[in-house]
Amino acid sequence: MLTEHIISGNAMPLSELLPAVELRVFASAEYGARGISTGTATFAPAARMPYHRHDFSEAVTILEGEALFAVEGRCYCLRPFDCIHVPCGVAHEVINVSKHERLVALWAFASATPSRELIQNQFPRCDRLVEGPQPGDPEHIVRFAETPSYELAPGTEFYDLFAGRFGAVGICGGYGRFKPGASLPCHIHDYDESITIVEGTAICEVMGRRYRLSGCDTAFVPQGRPHRFLNESSGPMAMVWVYAGSEPMRTLVDVGYCTGSQQQEKTN
Repeated sequence: MLTEHIISGNAMPLSELLPAVELRVFASAEYGARGISTGTATFAPAARMPYHRHDFSEAVTILEGEALFAVEGRCYCLRPFDCIHVPCGVAHEVINVSKHERLVALWAFASATPSRELIQNQFPRCDRLVEGPQPGDPEHIVRFAETPSYELAPGTEFYDLFAGRFGAVGICGGYGRFKPGASLPCHIHDYDESITIVEGTAICEVMGRRYRLSGCDTAFVPQGRPHRFLNESSGPMAMVWVYAGSEPMRTLVDVGYCTGSQQQEKTN
């Protein structure tokens, strides 16, 4: 039976690309994840991740700083909580435009095993900057400042950043912000989930167990496992969530399955 895992936001960085880019892996096959992996890439000032591609969908959400994100030469400026989806096999690179501040991005792959293939292709540069992709371009961008929000529970704001309707295959995700005292109802999903806390402090409650998360700490919650997130602090709390499915889906269950007062009859 798969169980939940909490991965520190300070997980040991990988050193497979460049010394100026720290890659961290959160949810992945190491913890039993199926169909997704997540993590962060932290760029030193002016650092660059060269052109590469993946054999699966990728979504990149900017957490801190400003990125120049190039897709086969088409260059976009991305700011905090802007998100770009890049389909399987499409070459892209990322540059930290600041010479003084770091850039932090959260990546999500539609694969439980993170991998990338560096390529040598050179593409003619076409500046799109604050514009969006044109018809026929394979990438999709969601500008956070222009994205409508919806309420999943009182005191919450949610934003869909990538999904099947935006071209993603096998993953979807978004941003959720909780006012002090806000919480989601106890619920389950038909797929695995990764939740990274990007602001404030959250309580993650899973079948009677409570975990305190902050600073990009990430909860991996397997399919069918009752859970909820609460903000018991005096300030706002925010997360980026990623599902191993193409569209968001939640099934509400009795709160007792989260608090532990009721036992789950069937587990995966």
